[in-house]
Amino acid sequence: MCWNPISMKFTGLVCIAFVIVLVSALAPTKAVLEEKAECIPTELLSCLPAIQTGSQPTADCCGKLKEQESCLCGYIRNPLFSQYVTSENAHKTLASCGIPYPTC
Repeated sequence: MCWNPISMKFTGLVCIAFVIVLVSALAPTKAVLEEKAECIPTELLSCLPAIQTGSQPTADCCGKLKEQESCLCGYIRNPLFSQYVTSENAHKTLASCGIPYPTC
């Protein structure tokens, strides 16, 4: 069998292309998993008084809401949490924190 430098270069290019495609394919998956991992409803317990009574939200509440802003549509769609996110006081809480109400 003869050693062919052209086939070696081609094989190297194929390997590099495969690695690039593999890394590109995994990057969005990782981002989606990270986004899902941030959606932890219990971290919003500090917002419960403001959502239930309409009182001013705490700085901790606003910080947690901003961290989980991308999760709000999921909470709205979830029957366990939708009542808390769609209420009039939830709208007020979001507005007080400077977070626009999501359009899902």
